[in-house]
Amino acid sequence: MPSSDARWIQNEDGTCVAVRPITTSAMSLISRVFAKQVVESCCKIASVSCQTQQIRNKWKLVKVPEPGLQGKSFRRIVHFKDEYTIEPLEVTNLGGRDPVTGRVVVQGIGGGVKHKYHWIQWLREGPTDLDVPPREDRVLQIFKDGCRTAHVALIGSGDQLRYILATENMKIGDIIRTHQGIPKNPVRVFEGDAYPLGALPRGTSVHCVEKYPNTGGCLIHAAGTCGVIMRRDGPDRVIVKMPSKREFSLHETCMATVGKLSNPQHASTPIPNTQKWRELGNRPRSGLWQRKGGRHGRKIRPLPPVQKVGTGIDKSVSPIVLELNSSKLN
Repeated sequence: MPSSDARWIQNEDGTCVAVRPITTSAMSLISRVFAKQVVESCCKIASVSCQTQQIRNKWKLVKVPEPGLQGKSFRRIVHFKDEYTIEPLEVTNLGGRDPVTGRVVVQGIGGGVKHKYHWIQWLREGPTDLDVPPREDRVLQIFKDGCRTAHVALIGSGDQLRYILATENMKIGDIIRTHQGIPKNPVRVFEGDAYPLGALPRGTSVHCVEKYPNTGGCLIHAAGTCGVIMRRDGPDRVIVKMPSKREFSLHETCMATVGKLSNPQHASTPIPNTQKWRELGNRPRSGLWQRKGGRHGRKIRPLPPVQKVGTGIDKSVSPIVLELNSSKLN
């Protein structure tokens, strides 16, 4: 029998059906199921909207290198060959753009006349035995190179030809010498000769100085510049004063070329017009930047201390051993 709270409903065929009212528990169950379905549908809509928003705002991060990174100037790419050659090398001008991404990295580079590149032999090799005379090379040609400020000299010895940076007073037909030995007394040198720093006297003007032994000259390449050998720093180091007045303590076996670099009027030669500035490979500026005049003052700072390069332990130099005998002291 149906309960007292049931209601009777008569169908069309005349039969009666008892209908029980919905209880509170059934209502709560229906509400929970309905709420769950609503929440799931809302989550699906939100996820789809988030995905569309991510796709719409998706952007590719391009990592652009900084100027001067790892010695890159972003001016040109030289296509070097497997072996050294005096044949002019092909060059690809970059115009201040990164060769991988193609984006502009350096704003001040653009245009310019395309020049061939002459491969400079930075490593000056010669005999190391003091009983062997130095290697002699003859200067065959001196010419201007469009890829660098100093002039280039073609030298030859036997069947070997190579390019080096020319000095200020170098002439065709001069004989230059190269030796890697360090005698007890300083040697007598002339312009273009290459000797270790330990073999040169004080006050000698040098360029193309090696930072580490047997790595090639990497210091002082600009036109009209030179360094000066100041003094010795310990038994196996030499202090060299750079054109910027800074002092470096280098190992005495580092090679250096004697003399001042050629084309000294490069820094004082004015550029007459903007077309010449453009031919040199420089992009025009906006004109908003103005150099500060003398009224702004100048901060005078002291020079930094002497910087030691290659301070690692040199195995070729034997350590100094001091023996103290107490019996002799007594």
